[in-house]
Amino acid sequence: MQKYRKNKRQHDKKERILQELGDCVMISITLRYEKHEFRRKSKMKTQNEKRSTFSGKIGFVLSAAGASVGLGNIWRFPYLAAKYGGGIFLLIYIILALTFGYTMIMAETSIGRMTKKSPVGAYHTFGKSRWLSFGGWINAIIPVLIVPYYSVIGGWVMKYLVEYIRGNGSKLASDGYFSDFISSGLSTEICFAFFAVFTLGIIFAGVRNGIERVSGFMMPVLVVLSILITVYSVSRPGALKGVKYFLIPNFENFSWMTVVTAMGQMFYSLSIAMGILITFGSYMKREVSIEESTKNVEIFDTAIAMMAGLMIIPAVFAFSGGNPETLQAGPSLMFITIPKVFDSMGLGTGVGILFFVLVLFAAMTSSIALTESAVSTFEDELGWERRKATVIVGIVMLLLGSLSTLGYGPLANVKIIGMQILDFFDFLTNSVMMPIAAIATCLFVSRVVGVQRIEEEVIRGGSPFRRKKIFTVMIKYFCPIFAAIILISSIANAFGWIQM
Repeated sequence: MQKYRKNKRQHDKKERILQELGDCVMISITLRYEKHEFRRKSKMKTQNEKRSTFSGKIGFVLSAAGASVGLGNIWRFPYLAAKYGGGIFLLIYIILALTFGYTMIMAETSIGRMTKKSPVGAYHTFGKSRWLSFGGWINAIIPVLIVPYYSVIGGWVMKYLVEYIRGNGSKLASDGYFSDFISSGLSTEICFAFFAVFTLGIIFAGVRNGIERVSGFMMPVLVVLSILITVYSVSRPGALKGVKYFLIPNFENFSWMTVVTAMGQMFYSLSIAMGILITFGSYMKREVSIEESTKNVEIFDTAIAMMAGLMIIPAVFAFSGGNPETLQAGPSLMFITIPKVFDSMGLGTGVGILFFVLVLFAAMTSSIALTESAVSTFEDELGWERRKATVIVGIVMLLLGSLSTLGYGPLANVKIIGMQILDFFDFLTNSVMMPIAAIATCLFVSRVVGVQRIEEEVIRGGSPFRRKKIFTVMIKYFCPIFAAIILISSIANAFGWIQM
């Protein structure tokens, strides 16, 4: 009996010791975890407190306009305008920009400034539900997927600019030059790498010293070049017919597809649903008027789109003898038709240089905005320093971009649902993910954040909210419907069910 009691005492003692050790281990683990979390949250808090900002209204407007004014304005807008009725397409585009476009810019910018975070953090500010996480992450992922192939096209632009500077404009206008170039592999890879590294260098410099400073230089130059090329284009013999077709609405050319395509173009043109405007909004100072800034971005983007139409449509009309079918979609317009047009003109080399400098600046400002949105997400969500986030985004950019580059050369036989790699990424982001992201933003604002809180952010500092009624009706009802129409029509067009 005594032996049993002795053994029991020893056993109980061992259990107490083990329990105490276990408690110590758990306390140690808990303390380490809490210490780690404290450091992480403190780091993120410090980063938020030190979050970069634009210097003021002009900095935001030029940067946001730079994000909006891209390749879509220059090679997509003129083609669609020519195909879907000219002046009537332009009229519908302007109406949609003042309603749909205005609402989405206001919503995204307000969310960004309200939360002072990039898309994922902005959504998570109002909850951790699955659909909020989905809405934040889809807005954050889109720029990561777009900027690699966008930089590939930017590399093509750099190549053409260099060739024009070297006096090889006639070579660029020759049949088969473009297809031979993009299928070369090594040459396109080098051009892409140069463009990507230049973009990353600007992002590395920061918001004010990089993005704002570069946009502040490039955007005024872009406007001046647009005016010069527009004046030259409309003054060509036979160009007046193209000017009238583009500017004067002809209601006989109206169709439902005119509305759908104008809606889609406005959607892409204003950089809606890419996470960019949420990110840029987070850099906006509290005293800056969101509505006034939005109005300036609308005007800037629409003006550049109109000048792009006047640069290209009259020139192509003069070149083709008034045949709008000469205007082809996408890269064909920029890299095949336009060089032929310039080659047929006097001063073709000089105009070619000016034009591709303009296009390069447009591509660069959009690429910068896309990359910044991606970098900001890594900074906010992972607590990384800007340098580390930029390097990681750069690696992703180079890897995915290389796939798109080689997709016309060594990997030409690799196709995804019948598309080249670059075309697939373009379809996935622009036709599928962006409309879904826009719908998520509309639901987020109307059902979670609330129009009232958006209004409070807009009128902060005494700024007016003149188009509140338009905003309320559009964000609750029409914007989600418009985004759904864009989604359905784009997918239907990609699979050949309809022709756009």
